[in-house]
Amino acid sequence: MSFELVGNPNVIEMEYAVRGPIPQRAAELRKQGRRTIACNIGNPQALGQKPLTFYRQVLSLIEDPSRIRRERKLARLQHEEDGGPDGIEPLSEQVLDVSERLLSGLESGVGAYTESKGPGFIREAVARFIDSRDGAVSTGVRSDPESIFLTNGASEGAKRVIEVLIAGPRDGVMIPIPQYPLYSAAIKRCGGVAVGYYPDEESGWALEPSMLEESVARAARDGVQVKGIVVINPGNPTGALLPRRSIEALLDFAGERELVVIADEVYQENTYGAPFVSFAQVLGKREIPLFSLHSVSKGFCGECGHRGGYLEVRNAPRIKGCALGFSDLLLKQASVSLCSNTMGQALTYLMVSPPTQGSEPFPLFSQERERILNALQDKAAMIKAAFEKMEGVECFGKIGALYLFPRLGKLPAEVTDFDYCMSLLEKTGLCTVNGAGFGQREGTHHLRIAFLPEKELLEEVLPRWIEFHHEFVGEPGT
Repeated sequence: MSFELVGNPNVIEMEYAVRGPIPQRAAELRKQGRRTIACNIGNPQALGQKPLTFYRQVLSLIEDPSRIRRERKLARLQHEEDGGPDGIEPLSEQVLDVSERLLSGLESGVGAYTESKGPGFIREAVARFIDSRDGAVSTGVRSDPESIFLTNGASEGAKRVIEVLIAGPRDGVMIPIPQYPLYSAAIKRCGGVAVGYYPDEESGWALEPSMLEESVARAARDGVQVKGIVVINPGNPTGALLPRRSIEALLDFAGERELVVIADEVYQENTYGAPFVSFAQVLGKREIPLFSLHSVSKGFCGECGHRGGYLEVRNAPRIKGCALGFSDLLLKQASVSLCSNTMGQALTYLMVSPPTQGSEPFPLFSQERERILNALQDKAAMIKAAFEKMEGVECFGKIGALYLFPRLGKLPAEVTDFDYCMSLLEKTGLCTVNGAGFGQREGTHHLRIAFLPEKELLEEVLPRWIEFHHEFVGEPGT
């Protein structure tokens, strides 16, 4: 006997191409013993990036606090005349101190629930990080720890904001096209309408106010009420980094249209020498609702599996006909889940409170950080150089985030970028995501590749990709 139910159409219809048919086919190939290279997702440690030593030392101690006493005893032995046990290096005092500070703040250790927002001392550390990043001393606008929510990755914060915004089937949220499909999926799941706006690809994915006005006008003609706008900076999938003037223009637009702004800034460390300007910094004292997101998954941390992140709220809007404010509703959502995971909370604390210059862990931490970021930049440059050898392939804009989003300009008639990416997987083992999975202008074809594989692996596979490309488009190799 089998039961048949009517499912939620919003869940049935939502899509998430990053783990869609192409990655699913890659999983099948792996079961058959084929090698695949998972460039479909920004998952650094899955492709060989090593965890930062400082992070893992602290995490190991807060998981097993009894080790702290043993480590302090080992440190004392090292200072005695015999030098202590041979071949055993004690952990640094700062690692031990930070571990004790975390355990003291968590009170009951990592196995217990915390406040729904997250522990106050971690939210205070996040606020200090934001103030330092944005120069709050000079602007006079400080981050409020009570307006910070610790979340299971940045995606949880984004989904919670969208869930409060969407009140009916004609409510819309503007999203950049191409966009990270979390946003289109979350809007669909909540029963709303995703309203695309289209940055200019050939100008390095530049954003102009006319693009935003065009999208709002189109939505109004369709009977959609736009309530918010999402911006991803640096961009995913494009890697584009918004200049300050574009941020100013978007905030001006949001203020004029009375829209809330959701600023996804999880790649703020992935600018590769270019300055990062946050939306909070540019917002200043303007009273435009801003929801800013950050995560331990990207940057140089790469701690995707620990699911740590935060949501910062500024100028929370009122909710019509509701005694509770927007932030109160966010707290209610957080309370339903009790709290975010404690190890993710701890890693968020470590991300915003790195070793200080002059401390024992600082040289190694700094060296590991720079090695990771420099390697990412070098690997992106290698892949971009390969694109230049592929007939009809163009990749616009500076390198940012963890991705490249080349345009495939010479695909055979009736062939899509999905066909290209699936064939690329079958022939070379490279698992990418086709551009249609992120949205793109009609008549164009793209793919997104995460530049995460080891350099040696790229040196091996890129020539095969170039050869595949010219066979696929019917052009001789160069």
